[in-house]
Amino acid sequence: MTYSLRFLPEVEEDVIGGYSWYEEKASGLGEEFLRMFYACANELPRNALLYQKVYGDFRRRLLRRFPYGIYFQIEENEIIVFGLFHCARDPRAIRLKLSDRYIKTP
Repeated sequence: MTYSLRFLPEVEEDVIGGYSWYEEKASGLGEEFLRMFYACANELPRNALLYQKVYGDFRRRLLRRFPYGIYFQIEENEIIVFGLFHCARDPRAIRLKLSDRYIKTP
């Protein structure tokens, strides 16, 4: 089954934060981070069920080359991306952010 893909507005802030950090480290690295994020996110509609649940109904797709995970849920025929978080973050902080974003989702 193919799903539609939707991003919560907060994901944009997550992506910009990662982009800015990598771009500060080396010119062009932030662009590579963006390309990798969008390539991995765009694979989700075709392969969403490949990724296991990590917190309740939240699934995680790890980025290649960068230590980040895309956190998403499958609802009916839609994939909703809730966040992009660095893998070294405290798992409790990630869960808290995800649950907060989930509550705010219409």
